Amino acid sequence: MLRKKTIRNRNNTMSFRVIIVSFFCLILIGTLLLMLPVSSRERRTTCFEDALFTAVSATCVTGLVIKDTATYWSLFGQSVILILIQIGGMGVITIGLAIITASGRKIGLWQRSVMQKSISAPQMGGIVKLTSFIIKTSLVIELIGAALLAPVFCSDFGLAKGLWYSLFHSISAFCNAGFDLMGARGEFSSLTYYSGNVYLSTVIMLLIVTGGIGFLVWSDVEKNGIRLKRYSLQSKVVLLTSAVLIVLPALYFFFYEFNGQLLRDRIVNSFFQSITTRTAGFNTTDLAILDESGDAIMIILMLIGGSSGSTAGGMKTTTFAVLFLSAVTVFSRRNDVQCFRRRISDETVRSAGAILFMYLVLFLSSGAVISRIETLPLLTCLFEAASAIGTVGLSLGITCELSTVSRAILMILMFFGRVGGLTLIYATLPSSDSKNSRLPLEKISVG
Repeated sequence: MLRKKTIRNRNNTMSFRVIIVSFFCLILIGTLLLMLPVSSRERRTTCFEDALFTAVSATCVTGLVIKDTATYWSLFGQSVILILIQIGGMGVITIGLAIITASGRKIGLWQRSVMQKSISAPQMGGIVKLTSFIIKTSLVIELIGAALLAPVFCSDFGLAKGLWYSLFHSISAFCNAGFDLMGARGEFSSLTYYSGNVYLSTVIMLLIVTGGIGFLVWSDVEKNGIRLKRYSLQSKVVLLTSAVLIVLPALYFFFYEFNGQLLRDRIVNSFFQSITTRTAGFNTTDLAILDESGDAIMIILMLIGGSSGSTAGGMKTTTFAVLFLSAVTVFSRRNDVQCFRRRISDETVRSAGAILFMYLVLFLSSGAVISRIETLPLLTCLFEAASAIGTVGLSLGITCELSTVSRAILMILMFFGRVGGLTLIYATLPSSDSKNSRLPLEKISVG
């Protein structure tokens, strides 16, 4: 029995390592391609540091950039970035297994285990079918999004360029990447030019939410339709938490940040800011106009991020929900953490606490170090750190000015936020075998 458990632990460790190595390899390939002269508009070799930062940001679907995507990169370079976003959003393992399946080769148990951990699936059964569902769903939604965006972009940029812009922004929005081609209107301007365009803002918001909810939830929707009672606990928690995290911040932005705007623009921009802040990275308003309380709320939303098994990063909505429910359990003096008439395991609660601890330590320490190195305001640097670790891509305009050390810190945070803290821990630290004996229990006072 102990030998079987040891082998299982070793296989789990190897699965997590494969996930990490696959992302490393994709980033390296993307970096080398972006360094080629054909990748830049001026046909000159891009330095390794700039190409690496862009490849990390694209693969980790973040959106922090030091070179404007539209004005610096050529069509080839933009295509490389888009491919990195697509693979990084759906998952390197997902794409790999799809290729293996298409070649007619069988998927073994170990490959299924890697895929399960890659997308945080609850079980290994049906994982190949789920992989096919992820690929098909992503492509269909992205093509629909491109078709909906086409009338706006084709009208502004012509047919050929408009279709490319539509496809690029549809994939970038669905994968919650935040990369844009609006540098033609002004470098690093994101979607501020379309701030008053309700139609385009709505389409982008729908794509962001669709990608950020997660493929496991969409699989539940496909299976059960509108019969919410049949949804899994995870789907119910994701949908409820996502709705709360969209509505409440939108109310704040509406009443306190966008007072001077027309009512229609005020409503749309409030919801857009609430949705994009958690992981997408687009912005339709100048972030410099927000006060410090608005920045603080955005930092919290960026740290929470999207949902498990989605294209988004961050701690995840389920982690936030479990932590909230755990606090409610303590306040109400119940023994078990409960939700929708189901009990949540102690292991899940401990994992949520560990994830929160890792994110807070990395976020706070990285922001403080960057602030010290760059001699910039702490809140501005914390905003940048939260954007990186939450794979969001929003910035207060300091990314291009950062030193090599600070950029390296941001790259580490982006990789951590996309791959996942527990994945990195499980891949690097050996698993201790469970023993039947337990140490004596003794209480300590907390709070």
